[in-house]
Amino acid sequence: MSRLFQSSAAALFGLALLIGVSGASQAGTLAEPTGPVILEISGAIANTNGPGVARFDLEMLKALDKRSFETSTNWTKGKQTFEGVRGKALAEAVGASGTMAKAVALNDYRVEIPLEDFTSDKLIVAYQLNGAAMSVRDKGPLWVMYDFDSDGELRSERYMNRSIWQLRSLELR
Repeated sequence: MSRLFQSSAAALFGLALLIGVSGASQAGTLAEPTGPVILEISGAIANTNGPGVARFDLEMLKALDKRSFETSTNWTKGKQTFEGVRGKALAEAVGASGTMAKAVALNDYRVEIPLEDFTSDKLIVAYQLNGAAMSVRDKGPLWVMYDFDSDGELRSERYMNRSIWQLRSLELR
């Protein structure tokens, strides 16, 4: 009976070790980007693919849950169609925590966006405008965008100021 107990205990220990190791190797790890990195997220995140950072190429962003909408903005003429990754999907992908995201543009412009805007799905990180990729010249490659026409509250200066174009990084705190 003691041999059976030892054998069962060893099997359970092995199973627990296998589950723990496989869970550790999967938890907190994102796939590596294969194309040029266009977005880096750091700070209060659980899932990374580099030292303390989650790096995304365009294809990685396109693989996440996306949304498109038509809206007018203060920076474009008439209604435009924006498509991009849902803020909520991006926050979930990196295991976001904290309360604030410091967004930084290619030209070093910075703005703070409450993490709630991401987790409540108020915004997208747009990578397409009217069906085409956005060049740096056209406020791309990424633009934090709200569906301004869907809700009068979003038409406020507060949300307009958070719509950072040429987004390159987010630091969550």
